[in-house]
Parts: sequence; C-alpha cells; structure tokens
Amino acid sequence: MFIKKRFFRMAGIVAAAAFLCIGCSEDNGGNPGGSGNGGGGGGSGTVKIGGKTWMAKNLDIATANSKCYDNDPANCAKYGRLYTWNDAKSACPAGWHLPSDDEWTALTDAVGGQFVAGKKLKSKSGWSNNGNGTDEYGFAALPGGYGYSVGDFRDAGGSGHWWGATEGYGGTVWVRDIYYLSGNLDNLQRGKSFLFSVRCVQD
Repeated sequence: MFIKKRFFRMAGIVAAAAFLCIGCSEDNGGNPGGSGNGGGGGGSGTVKIGGKTWMAKNLDIATANSKCYDNDPANCAKYGRLYTWNDAKSACPAGWHLPSDDEWTALTDAVGGQFVAGKKLKSKSGWSNNGNGTDEYGFAALPGGYGYSVGDFRDAGGSGHWWGATEGYGGTVWVRDIYYLSGNLDNLQRGKSFLFSVRCVQD
C-alpha cells in the first residue's frame, strides 16, 4: 500500500511539472526554430530570443481601458487585447514588463535587423493578401490592427502594432509596427491614446 501511494504521489509531481512547462522553449538566440504559439493570451507560451524571454502571444489581460477589436471577445482570443499606453505600462503580470525601446531593438537585431525582422517574426498565417511570415523564432506576430480611444478600430489582418515603454518626443511613445505588405519591423513614434497590442518581456 505504501509503495502504491508513493507511486501515485510521484506521478502527480511529474504531471504537474510537465503542465508548468507547456509553452516553454529554449533560447533561440539568433537560431531559428522557436516554438511559440500566436494569438491572445496571458503568457502561456514563451520564446527566448537574443537572451531575453518574451511572451509568444499578444497579451489578453483586461484593464480599465483595454478593448477587444470591434468590441468582440472572439478577437481578444485571436489577437489579444488592445491597450492605451497608460494601461499597457501596468498590464503585464508579475515577473514581466512592457519592453523598453532598447529591448525591442535587441530583439530586432537578434533576428537580422529592421528590414527582415517583420517577415521572420510574423505568424505563418492570418495576414492579409498572403502577407504572412516565416515565424522562424516562434514569436508568432499576428495582425491585431489598432484602435482609437473613442471606439473606432482599424486594420485587423493588415497590421500589428506593439507598445514600448520608452517615451519619444512631444508626448509620443516608441512603437513597433509590422504590415502585411512589408518584411520590416518599423520603429515609429505614436500618440499615447491609440489602442495597440502588448508583448511582455520577462524581468
């Protein structure tokens, strides 16, 4: 009886450990082949690129001013939520944070630079007019579009926009953009009241 109880206890520990590691992937550090899983989520999948661990999904944790694209919960499940910058700064769960501009730049450099990073980080499906990527690192970037705080939404399927933590000039913030018709990962300054996606990076 003692042996049987001990066996089941050990089996439970092994099963719990396996569950906690679902979505984990090894450091790709410039080597393609990560195993992220795109779409929305609170960080159930991770991918390590250039020495940093990133969520392999757009964040889907509700905050006061976050929204689903077109106010449709199905779009949160697909693309994650869209956040104002003020909400994005505190939306990441404990142990994670909104990436700085330097952290975004390090990610971009690790996958080959601005002019190829978009193509390599895009998901293999879901982008308009077959503008899909190769998803070589498991980042699985999806085109969640963007929104305005007044309630309008634009361009789901056509573009993805991700907040950074670093402020720009004149009340703007540095944001990363990917478009279906481009292989770039662009770095532009945007107003804080837009609604954009969030990818968190581990502390």
